[in-house]
Amino acid sequence: MAKKMGIVALLLFGVYVLCMYWYIFHSGDGKIPSALQGTAADPVMFMSGKELFLSGEYSKIRNFLFFIATPFEWLIYFLILLMGVSRYFEKITTSQTKWKLLQNAGYLFLLSVFVYIVLFPLNYYRYYLSKSYGISTQTFASWMKDGVLDFWVSFGMSLIIVTVIYWLMKKSEKRWWLYTWLLTIPFTIFVMFIQPVVIDPLYNDFYPLKNKELETKILSLATQANIPAEHVYEVNMAEKTNALNAYVTGIGSNSRIVLWDTTLNRLTDNEILFIMAHEMGHYVEKHIYFGIAGYLLLTLLGLWLTNKAMRRLIARYGQVLKINKISNIRSYPLFLLLTSILLFASDPVSNYISRYQETRADQYAITLMEDREAAVTAFQKLTISGLSEVNPPLLVKWFRYTHPPMLERIYKVADHEGQKQEIPLKEEQKK
Repeated sequence: MAKKMGIVALLLFGVYVLCMYWYIFHSGDGKIPSALQGTAADPVMFMSGKELFLSGEYSKIRNFLFFIATPFEWLIYFLILLMGVSRYFEKITTSQTKWKLLQNAGYLFLLSVFVYIVLFPLNYYRYYLSKSYGISTQTFASWMKDGVLDFWVSFGMSLIIVTVIYWLMKKSEKRWWLYTWLLTIPFTIFVMFIQPVVIDPLYNDFYPLKNKELETKILSLATQANIPAEHVYEVNMAEKTNALNAYVTGIGSNSRIVLWDTTLNRLTDNEILFIMAHEMGHYVEKHIYFGIAGYLLLTLLGLWLTNKAMRRLIARYGQVLKINKISNIRSYPLFLLLTSILLFASDPVSNYISRYQETRADQYAITLMEDREAAVTAFQKLTISGLSEVNPPLLVKWFRYTHPPMLERIYKVADHEGQKQEIPLKEEQKK
């Protein structure tokens, strides 16, 4: 039975990969509508021929990798259960110590290392791809360092989560999901509060904006928007990427407005101010709090569904999956498999809400700044720096895009008034 299920899973994954390959590379989706050709949103107007070619090629490969990577993880978790790897890891750790916390730590470490090794070739190829297309500037040593940091940060958080969840499962197999969700609320808020000052600085150096004249302009903009802000932070990303970015992170007294140094180096002051106004729009409209609320509601539904699915699968296929009780730590790959599927399935909804909020933030920035040209050229430069696809295929937009595609963003902020727009970058910017 286990062998048959494994073969079926491999065949289904193979068919899925072929279908996604055809969709991404041969479906012909993603062309610029004729009504928008020649407008400021048309990439032909602001990207060179080489940039257009590289953007199309790079986007297709990245999209394909995205759609196969997550189901590949599902396959790994399924095979870990099917082949008895999870049971073997549990057996090793329980034989070494009687302390439950150490047993959980040992099991989680073995599982994490195993998955890290299996996924390493795919993660390395993503790094290699970004490097090859000139997006990443990061050395292999620096990339590995970030990977090791990711491993240990994830391991530390997972150990806390796994220990609490499986302790609750032992105490209440029927309502563990509800108690877990209740604990998720303070834990989520705590992590968001400490992330800007504890987690993020592990990867990069953050410091107050060096350009005090620009900082004064940004803080003046914040005052106009009634936002209490004392500092704007910049982060040294040039040693890792050529892409541009800015964001707001954290909550309460630890909230920060952050600019990448690549953004500071390659955008004009007006373009930066538009981006800052966009981020302020998120603050003014309280998108971060709506995001927390939405995340908690999805988590509640997800945990309830995970509990139902785990109980039924273990009752029916427990022998095949080598799981006899939901509260056994060996069931953790099944927990990861189900939660990952649910998260993937919820992406179109959460991304749709995120795109709506991003559109609102764009509109707020236009109202605050009244500088449509800076908005257009900022978006054009962002597109070029990341070789972004301005009009992705529908499934790619649904599952990948937390922001509206640049075709939509540029067209909406441009002062089109029904006529073709020609606001291309200067020739030196297209090289």
